[in-house]
Amino acid sequence: MRIEAEEQIERAYDTRLLRWVWRYVRPYRRLFWFSVVLMPLNMAFALAQPYIIKLTIDIFLAARRGAPPAWLKPAIVASHGHGMLVMGALYSVLLAGEFASFYGQYYLTMVVAQRSLADLRQALFEHIEQLPMAFFDRTPVGRLVSRMTTDIDAINEAFSAGSLTMFVDLLMLCGIVAIMFAFDAHLALWSLCAIPPLLVIINFFRVRSRTVYREIRERFAALNAYLSESLSGMSAIQLFTRERESFREFDELNKLSRDSQMMANVYEAGQFSSVEALSGFTVAIILWIGGGQVIRHLVGIGTLVAFIQYAQMFFTPLRDIASKYTTLQSALAAVERLEVLMETPVTIASPPVPRLVANPRGAIVFDRVSFEYRQGEPVLRDLSFSVAPGQKIAIVGPTGSGKSTIIKLLNRFYDVTSGRILVDGVEVRDWDLTELRRTIGLVQQDVFLFAGDILENVRLGRVELSEQTVREALTRAQAMRFVEPLPGGMHEEIHERGANLSAGQRQLLSFARALAYDPRVMVMDEATSSIDSETERLIQIAVDHLLAGRTALVIAHRLSTIEKSDRIMVLSNGVLRESGTHQELLQRPGLYRRLFELQYAPATGEAREAVD
Repeated sequence: MRIEAEEQIERAYDTRLLRWVWRYVRPYRRLFWFSVVLMPLNMAFALAQPYIIKLTIDIFLAARRGAPPAWLKPAIVASHGHGMLVMGALYSVLLAGEFASFYGQYYLTMVVAQRSLADLRQALFEHIEQLPMAFFDRTPVGRLVSRMTTDIDAINEAFSAGSLTMFVDLLMLCGIVAIMFAFDAHLALWSLCAIPPLLVIINFFRVRSRTVYREIRERFAALNAYLSESLSGMSAIQLFTRERESFREFDELNKLSRDSQMMANVYEAGQFSSVEALSGFTVAIILWIGGGQVIRHLVGIGTLVAFIQYAQMFFTPLRDIASKYTTLQSALAAVERLEVLMETPVTIASPPVPRLVANPRGAIVFDRVSFEYRQGEPVLRDLSFSVAPGQKIAIVGPTGSGKSTIIKLLNRFYDVTSGRILVDGVEVRDWDLTELRRTIGLVQQDVFLFAGDILENVRLGRVELSEQTVREALTRAQAMRFVEPLPGGMHEEIHERGANLSAGQRQLLSFARALAYDPRVMVMDEATSSIDSETERLIQIAVDHLLAGRTALVIAHRLSTIEKSDRIMVLSNGVLRESGTHQELLQRPGLYRRLFELQYAPATGEAREAVD
């Protein structure tokens, strides 16, 4: 009883997954149903062929020739002794019909498959784009790539194998059984004696294949994730001579993936060989029982030949069902994972009716903000401060004090645990996300450049930004100094992750990218921490010219870049410890003064004491 209940749950679950896939097939349902209509037509052409062979043998080749059926007699009479030509023509028509109907059905099925899977990829990518940063913090990129590629390929393979049309195979089985019983019920019963053990074998492999294909997807996703991470960090692997350890870890994951695939192959081979063996056994029984009936003149030789052909045809859909079911299990395992990804909630989104700010001024307020990446581990604690429009505020503090978290919360990459953040008097959760992030320009420490030219990397898809606008942004960001001498200028191709540019050049492009959007608030997150002194000087020139009248938040370890700030906030363990101008903070024996002495004082006992 327990097994039956589990099977009912599994069938209901499979049905739900198929309904989920149907969402993407529905727009092309007319083509789909037209392809379904062609399936029974194709089946009819195939089932009629052994019957024509039976008639040919019984009418023209058997020792005791029979009379042609009424529907065929006029054609044979009209052939004037060329009856075999008539039978050959009929058989050729059936073959042509089978070819045309199968070609049309397969072509339409694959058109529906490619269009619906393209829609699924698009919907999946669109959904991933909307997921919060917290999702990407805990999800390896390789797993997402696996979902977008191998999992969708598994569904495509199910379409290619015709796994979603197994009911037509079942219909063909019923048709074959009906024809065999119409010819001779006694011989038909003997022909079907192999069915009970075959059903037991198929069910045995069906239960196990579902589990092993789910395991294959999980292990392949883990392998993809490790590959993505290792290839991205190959420089670190080689720098720290970690090749052997990385190879050992990859080898373990690869062996686990191989073992799962091998087990799937064992099940598939066992299923296929069992069906083939029982097919041969059934033909032997037909020859034994049917041969005796032919000798006793109970059935014609044509009927025996037709029975053999129908028996072989009977096991073909059974074999196909077994193979298609295996493919379907792989596809359902992939659908299951895709559904989980698509059902991942978008926790950070624009409100249904966002509040509009007609003329953003750049006023920022943090009101008793607390935040935790992981529950019970606070990063910011009851933080409150305000920034007036046009002010330049610097944020400093030890590593892990929560500086970058402030920027992430301001751009609403995460939502606060408690408290609220206001931009121009409107809480960030009430802003339209697109407008909020266009109002706040961000220059990050780690600059990500996409494959393409410099122009498109500054535009980032905003076609309304003209080349002249981009050129002006590059000039104001001091980036034209290195862009103009390049062979392609603004159309110079950038290699993957900007590998053909220096760290300083990539940083200047990031600054130009923010300027091209003309934000009301400019945020610089450690933007000068990894560049040379000359590039830092260029950025400092740009900052001095461009931040006039623009609200600015600057996070920096180099205190020399923030000395002219209107106010400096000092964070420690997520708490605002000090606030004031550079000179005011230096006059206090506090954390800022200690940080300043660590950077500028000689390596004396005083500096060592400050570290302690």
